[in-house]
Amino acid sequence: MAAAVRAKPRPAAVSLAEAFWVWLRIAALSFGGPAGQIAVMHRILVEEKRWIGEERFLHALNYCMLLPGPEAQQLATYIGWLMHKTRGGIVAGGLFVLPGVVSIMVLSWIYVLFGALGFVSALFFGLKAAVLAIVVHAVVRLGKRALKNNVMRGLAALAFVLIFFLGVPFPIIVLGAALIGYFGGRAGRAEFRAGGGHGASGGVVVADSETLLGEELPAHARPTMRQSLRVALIWLALWLVPVAALLLALGPDNVFSQIATFFSKMAMVTFGGAYAVLAYVAQEAVQSYHWLSPEEMLDGLGMAETTPGPLIMVLQYVGFLGAYRDPGLLSPLVAGTLGGLLATWVTFVPCFLWIFLGAPFIERLRGNAALAGALSAITAAVVGVVLNLAIWFAIHSIFREVIPFAAGPVRFDMPIVASVDLWALALSAAAAIAIFRFNAGVLVTLATTSAVGVALHLAGLIG
Repeated sequence: MAAAVRAKPRPAAVSLAEAFWVWLRIAALSFGGPAGQIAVMHRILVEEKRWIGEERFLHALNYCMLLPGPEAQQLATYIGWLMHKTRGGIVAGGLFVLPGVVSIMVLSWIYVLFGALGFVSALFFGLKAAVLAIVVHAVVRLGKRALKNNVMRGLAALAFVLIFFLGVPFPIIVLGAALIGYFGGRAGRAEFRAGGGHGASGGVVVADSETLLGEELPAHARPTMRQSLRVALIWLALWLVPVAALLLALGPDNVFSQIATFFSKMAMVTFGGAYAVLAYVAQEAVQSYHWLSPEEMLDGLGMAETTPGPLIMVLQYVGFLGAYRDPGLLSPLVAGTLGGLLATWVTFVPCFLWIFLGAPFIERLRGNAALAGALSAITAAVVGVVLNLAIWFAIHSIFREVIPFAAGPVRFDMPIVASVDLWALALSAAAAIAIFRFNAGVLVTLATTSAVGVALHLAGLIG
């Protein structure tokens, strides 16, 4: 008869100061998008430190998947809050963002000061090729996970048609998908059952009872109406008071007011991750506000792919360029810096609101078929939105010229075939082969295509 397996002793209590260095380590390793970032957190927090168990980690992740915003950053905030209350959540979530804030700001300065130089331009030429392949890979990966039946495939196709051909705003698509999924799940339709998130690392399974947090519900996870109202007022004020102040002081047409209102609106509808959000940003920031060009949007995503932190940090770069090009009485660099930080503030402050207000109530969400159906439908629609992004990027990175096509309600940019950039096409194809055929990592692919871009420039093959 086999001997009984003894449970491991629970780890000793960890102070916030000790946790600070662990969260900083996680932030420094947070490359590769949400899947990689969640895997890093799982390896360190569940397997290595045993602060939280497998079931509790996945339950927190499922809750974060329901929210707008970057789920990896919100998961860090949630676990930090669970361990050390609000201060712990601010430390964990803030550190997760900080390396990306610094990196993107430095790269934004370099971009506007030296981007016209042939060497830097060639570097970003190579980055664009890899970014296109990465986005296509994201479509395929997300599609395999989300499109399990014809209903979900239909939702994805409908979302693509609505956003690419008809220009329907992303928030409306998300709302429509959520309503369809909610009522489908509530009706008990099997097609709308949720199928899992990004998942964990697939490593050691750690029981909740063997971890620092254990299975108990901490006192601060038993909210009162008074506590919830206080949390809502504080974080809504931190988010919306600066927006209101800018609108009153500068007027709605000022670039800082536009950045504050646009990214605040986006913070409420950013379901589906950074790639889905970028489709909405491209639709508005490029075509409506004219803050940057499609090619510059690709450059920004390349920056975000090569730096730690959420991919959504690309929005800081968008805000930077918007204010840099309309500085008013400020110098362009000062205006750009303030615009980038403003975009970051109104993007991430709501993430803390969602966690600190909603996390105490997450038990009410467990097993809720209607909410699971809404999440499944949103995820399916996001596949269509990200496909739109991939095609939009391809049109503007591989072809030098496009012409607007319009027929009734149908409107889109049509590429001029004769304007194809053969080097961009070849480099994008090579990046796609590296990722799909040889499973090359994101950073390796980005570094390689950037080096090839520089080599082409030195050889006089590209400008």
